[in-house]
Formats: sequence, structure tokens, C-alpha cells
Amino acid sequence: MDDEQRYAAASSRDARFDGVFITAVRTTGIYCRPSCPAMTPRRENVVFYPTAAAAQQAGFRACKRCRPDASPGSPEWNVRSDVAGRAMRLIADGVVDRSGVTGLAASLGYSPRQVGRLLTAEVGAGPLALARAQRARTARILVETSTLPMGDIAFAAGFTSIRQFNATMLEVYDTPPTALRERAMRREKSALATAGTGVLRLRLAFRPPIDLGRMLAYLATRAVPGVEVASPDEYQRTISLPNGFGLLSLRPVPGASWVDCSLALSDLRDVTAAVQRCRRLLDLDADPCAISTFFADDPVIGPLAADCPGRRAVGAVDGDEIAVRAVLGQQVSLAAARRAGTAEMTSGPNGSPSSRAASSPPSSRPVRTTALSLTQPCTVAVVVRPPYFGESSVFGKSPVTAVMTSFLCARRASSLAPSSSSSKPWRSTLKPASFAICSIMSM
Repeated sequence: MDDEQRYAAASSRDARFDGVFITAVRTTGIYCRPSCPAMTPRRENVVFYPTAAAAQQAGFRACKRCRPDASPGSPEWNVRSDVAGRAMRLIADGVVDRSGVTGLAASLGYSPRQVGRLLTAEVGAGPLALARAQRARTARILVETSTLPMGDIAFAAGFTSIRQFNATMLEVYDTPPTALRERAMRREKSALATAGTGVLRLRLAFRPPIDLGRMLAYLATRAVPGVEVASPDEYQRTISLPNGFGLLSLRPVPGASWVDCSLALSDLRDVTAAVQRCRRLLDLDADPCAISTFFADDPVIGPLAADCPGRRAVGAVDGDEIAVRAVLGQQVSLAAARRAGTAEMTSGPNGSPSSRAASSPPSSRPVRTTALSLTQPCTVAVVVRPPYFGESSVFGKSPVTAVMTSFLCARRASSLAPSSSSSKPWRSTLKPASFAICSIMSM
């Protein structure tokens, strides 16, 4: 897509391109989403950026009318598996805030300098600028949807000081945080969560259409008791996060282009990660119109896509969880898979029910993952309960034992292998038949 096509999309105020690119106006110093209702500027005064972070780095501030930070994310990062795509997903999950650029580079297997060069070439901004834009967006969400003190919001969003928080919000939005809250209270006072409830209510934007009813029915059919509760109108579950655990609730809003999300978190620093994982669960960054257009010429899939617009690929809140679900899905029926998942989740040592498992949210229990090289190819034991005190981290074969693809296991092994230069020979010696034994937390 070239700049002329982008300008045509912005001139027609096509909402399908919201989040795909950013429109910045040189004469006003403001950047907008393509569907901004303001008067379309002249072509020579417009410059386009792939991300809001790139526009902010160039000195532009967010439009107060169209609020480009509230638009859905780009669907490009959902499908790209190159370094830039993986880096964007990790930054959105808050890796830079937790581990810094060094931790991001270690997760990708590149040097921090190389990661910065790749991201600057792809999206026009480095990892620090992208993380800064993410912090500002998270802070605005908390300012406008809760009555938490500004100091708590600053540290929950990832800022290291209140001064940095105030300066960033003023630079990006040209409005102090207190003014943003006052405006939100006048606009939707009933939607603000009070300080004593501990629940954050957010709006997760998406590109219409969306078939949420079918997605919730899919999740309800596969819900594991004690972890998930799903109905035609709501989906609730526990979620394990980097700094703690939480409870999430997702509800469709008829006629709206957003999903109502409620979060109860043990640590507010996990807001960014929780929001991103909710979006990934419902595939809210997808472009359904582009998908339907792609399948339109297919004689078999085309009519099905036209009859049910808005279908999306249901994801998961955790990568390990979806791997375990893939194994459980090989049971004779969905009911049998749910029973196996429930049994593994609630069983303690020697197969007996664990009082510890029953007394605490499943997703809050500790996680320990180990990888061992196997001499016998094509064998892997995946355990869906966590290691308990006094029990070995590798349980051996449990009722959920299956043969998994070498891709999944090699990927798990690569994430656990040492990152120093002296330990790199393992990459060349890893054979397709090599597997890893992973003890994975319960779903």
C-alpha cells in the first residue's frame, strides 16, 4: 500500500484502515486515524506512519477528536512470524516494561542494537518508543475508566516516576491526566469503576462485523470447569499474568464496535498484558472484510464466508495453554477432553484432589517448566498440573500423554536453551525427532 492509496483511504474516511496506518498533518502537528471526521487536509501537508509511536517520535500528538490510540491494532502483527512481528507482539505484551530492551532482544535471539535497527526499518520507531506509546495508551485507559490515584496509575502503566508520567501524557495527548479524567466523567460517569471495587471496565475495539455469538458458543463448548464460565452473553475465566493472576469477563455490546471487558487483577502492572491477551483470545485485531474478500473467489469457502461474515480465529490467553488444549482435543469427544482437563487441573500428588488447588485460583499457582533431551524419539509427556511441593518437576507419563510435533517441542526447547554464544552449537544439533518434556501449568 503506497501513500496515494493511504491518502485515498483517509479521504474516504474508511474505518477498515484504522490501526493499519497513522495519518499525520504537518501544519497542525496532530496525528489521526484514517476515519477521523475532521476536514481532510491537503495532500502535501499529510505524512503517513505505520504506528502511533513513529508519529509521536516525529513530534506529532494524538487527535482529541478521533482518539487514534483507541483504534484496533494492525492485523499484520497477528500473522507475521518474522523478527519484527514477534517483537511487536512481545512489546504489546509488556516485555520491555518488565525486562527492558535487553530482555526483548534475548527473547528474540538477537542483539539489542539489531532489534532496534529492524524495528526502526519496519515501523519507524525503536522498542523504547513503542513501549512508551504503549505505556501512554495504558495510562489513558486507567485514567478514563477508573478512579485510581494518579500515582498508582503511573506505576501500573509502567512509568518509573510520576514526573515522567505527567510529561509523557502532556506530550502525547496535549492534556494533563486530571483533565482527561474530568472529561471522561462528564462523558460516561456510570462507566467509571470506583476505587473500592477493584474492577476495571474497558472497551476493546474491533473492526466490524464480528460473530461474537458463535465465538462464545465455541468457548462454552470447550470451557474447563473451575477455570472458565461461558454463556451466550458472557465469557469469564481466570488468567495467569507476569506479576500475578486475575479474573476477566468479556461481554458483547449489541450495535457497538467494541467488547465490554472487566478485569480484576492482583497487580495493576498487568493491565497491558491482560488487555493484549483478551484481544488475542477474541482475535479483535483481525480484518474480517479482507478475509471475506480473500475467500470470495473460492467455490467452496466463498459462499460460507459470505453467509457468516465476521468469523474470526479464536485464540488463547496463553501459549502453553493452547498447546495443552491441542493435546486434549485428540480425545474421543469434547466432553471427554473437558473431563481430562478438569481431572488434571484438580488432581494433586498421587492423583488425589489437592486442597491447595481448590483453595486458590488455578491460574495463580506457580509455574515451573523444564526441558530434557530425550534419547527415544517421538515421545513427549505433557503434564497439565503444576509441580507440587516434594514432587519432581517431571512427572513422567500422565493420562494426558501424546505425540506432539517437533515444531512445538523444538520451539519450547529453543526458548529454554541458554542464550550465550558458547551454547549456540545446540541449534545445529537439534534434530527434527528431538523433543522436550514440559511440565506446564494448569489451564
